[in-house]
Amino acid sequence: MNVLAINGSPKMGQGNTALILVPFLEGMEEAGASVELVYTRSLNINPCMGDFHCWFKTPGACFQEDDMAQVIEKLKAAEIWVLSMPVYCDGVPGPVKNLMDRMIPMIEPYFELNDGHSRHSRRKGLLPARLVLVSNCALWEMDNFDSMLSHIKAFCRNAGIEFAGALLRPHGEALRVMLKKGEPVQDIFDAAREAGRELVRTGRLPAGALSVISRELITRESYVERANRGFHKALDHTGSSQHG
Repeated sequence: MNVLAINGSPKMGQGNTALILVPFLEGMEEAGASVELVYTRSLNINPCMGDFHCWFKTPGACFQEDDMAQVIEKLKAAEIWVLSMPVYCDGVPGPVKNLMDRMIPMIEPYFELNDGHSRHSRRKGLLPARLVLVSNCALWEMDNFDSMLSHIKAFCRNAGIEFAGALLRPHGEALRVMLKKGEPVQDIFDAAREAGRELVRTGRLPAGALSVISRELITRESYVERANRGFHKALDHTGSSQHG
């Protein structure tokens, strides 16, 4: 089974999103999957120009000569797509949205009726794919993922892809801080690894593991207080550096 994971964090492997993504992908590899990880920050992908060359003049291929052509070939060969990213302004970060827009060559211009809705048909020869979302949010509440989830689910419906589920980590900065302090958070990483193994073995993400990944780490009041204290320290340090 081939898996393509796309990490849309500007911090790439050093961000809070990677804390969940890495053990998830390791679990998939343990179950026998072949996993490739790419970072949007390392890709040169121009915005979609909206001229529909990929539909009418060069069907299935964009005229722009950038890294999106190789990404599409990787997507075509993958049975599982993993989109991984932090929540930015209540939704998908710009580079990931840019990449999603450029996937248009993978669908046909023609409409079809599917579940009582008009949608574009997928190009012939594409593997049946499933998509998993892995996301981290700095804000405390789970409902901060709602807009992103709605967007990704709609994208899957319109692209003819099965939405397999999501690994969501709210108040993600708390996880990094607690990890550095040696506090008990290993169960979260173990759950992410279990989710990866089970997805490959059974085709499903275990609900119990997803619940552990999203579990509360600290009360909302304590998190806000500690976060604000950290912001004040950062501002004071910046101010001292600028005037030093």
